[in-house]
Amino acid sequence: MTLYSNIIGEGKPFIILHGFLGMGDNWKTLAKHFSESDFEVHLVDQRNHGRSFHSNEFDYDLMADDLKRYCEDKKLSDIIVLGHSMGGKTAMLFAAKFPKLVHKLIVADISPRYYPVHHESILEGLSSLDFSTITSRGEADDALSHYVHETGTRLFLLKNLYWVEKGQLGLRINLKVLRENVSEVGEALPVHATFQKDTLFLRGDRSEYIGEADEAIIHRHFPNSKIISISNAGHWLHAENPKEFYIAVMNFVS
Repeated sequence: MTLYSNIIGEGKPFIILHGFLGMGDNWKTLAKHFSESDFEVHLVDQRNHGRSFHSNEFDYDLMADDLKRYCEDKKLSDIIVLGHSMGGKTAMLFAAKFPKLVHKLIVADISPRYYPVHHESILEGLSSLDFSTITSRGEADDALSHYVHETGTRLFLLKNLYWVEKGQLGLRINLKVLRENVSEVGEALPVHATFQKDTLFLRGDRSEYIGEADEAIIHRHFPNSKIISISNAGHWLHAENPKEFYIAVMNFVS
């Protein structure tokens, strides 16, 4: 099965991979800016997310292979790949497995190392949403607020809401499978996986996802990489400081 995507612009192929519980549409504003510089931007929904297919299987090896099939179906080569968080892990493994397809790699606020599970309250909150009684986004937000206190995080999560049919809300994500396999999200890049071409790691200066201890492992897997901090930004660096994020990406790909 082929991944769903929204394609914006024309030019050199530029694939963007969202993070856990996200979707390609989260990146639409930045994608429009990238497309203005002669890039054909592919906002891809990874398996069990957005409008892409649901599967009982979920791990990075499968998601990297999904992306390879997508490139084959769309006849893409010499691509730029940008991945955030979970999408960054997929992008890293994809570049390591299929380096001939990749021109440059950009990883946003994630390291190749292992991360412990830390999405329990979010997944519990999403699982608690009872769509037999919840009939509006406001009601869903109120119910989720008992588990997720940050308004911005709830708004991000509730982008997964859609009208299954008139009067019936649901979630686009395959919540059951994602909850069962959440440990896969934190898995480390295989120890021997490397990518020799130009790679950019972007980290939020207020984020703890990429620390000083991560620099050695990043350069071991990606010897031609550089690490840049985005100011006034946490893990959602592309949303918190989109201007600086955009400039850093464009300086790297131009």
